[in-house]
Amino acid sequence: MARRRIIAGNWKMNKTPSEAVELCATLKDLVKNDAVDVVYCVPAIDIVPVVQAVKGTNVSVGAENFYIEDKGAFTGEISAPMLKDAGVEYIIIGQSERRDIFGENDILINQKVKKAFASGLKPILCCGESLALRKAGTYKEWIKRQITWDLDGITKDQVMNLVIAYEPIWAIGTGETATADQAEEVCRMIREMIADMYDAEAAEAVRIQYGGSMNAANAAELLSKPDIDGGLIGGASLKPDFGQIVNA
Repeated sequence: MARRRIIAGNWKMNKTPSEAVELCATLKDLVKNDAVDVVYCVPAIDIVPVVQAVKGTNVSVGAENFYIEDKGAFTGEISAPMLKDAGVEYIIIGQSERRDIFGENDILINQKVKKAFASGLKPILCCGESLALRKAGTYKEWIKRQITWDLDGITKDQVMNLVIAYEPIWAIGTGETATADQAEEVCRMIREMIADMYDAEAAEAVRIQYGGSMNAANAAELLSKPDIDGGLIGGASLKPDFGQIVNA
């Protein structure tokens, strides 16, 4: 069975609640495509208004971060049950900025993947390499290590409902983009890893996105590759261009 394409926007720390509602209205008719899963992953303060704004449309809502405990003395954090109750379906885990700026390691990311599944959220698990690792030629080993740690203790059934986003850090917000062949090489390697860790059925089911400056101009070529099932879109998700990517 063909994998269903998934295009997710990672809004990052952008858009006030009122701006978020405006953007949903702008994008509403542009992202209509019943053959594609469309997700807006939005800042925590925007979740409630965005859930309301996309009601009755083909858009699902995702969150950008959460903590592994359900409740308690964790000032400034937000829990999976809170997100679920607010109408969130997807959660980004291990995005490069969370790893690099906020120091999240693979042990915590693995705990987050487990917690997301236990809470009924669909994880979008990010992995990827820096420019130094790419130039050194050790990027495959780095990504394999990330996937191995991040999926420790995750079942085959869970992996079949997982989304993995390959995001070369050197191509995020830099205007640089991996070529379609470079992106496909790593996405294929990730799929082969899942086959080795689980089996061919799991590898065939898992959806793998590319997340490194995908835009309206390059989306069609990237999405034409057999192992790229969608995109995790940063800057372009905040513009009408996002509709062109959804329909590429």
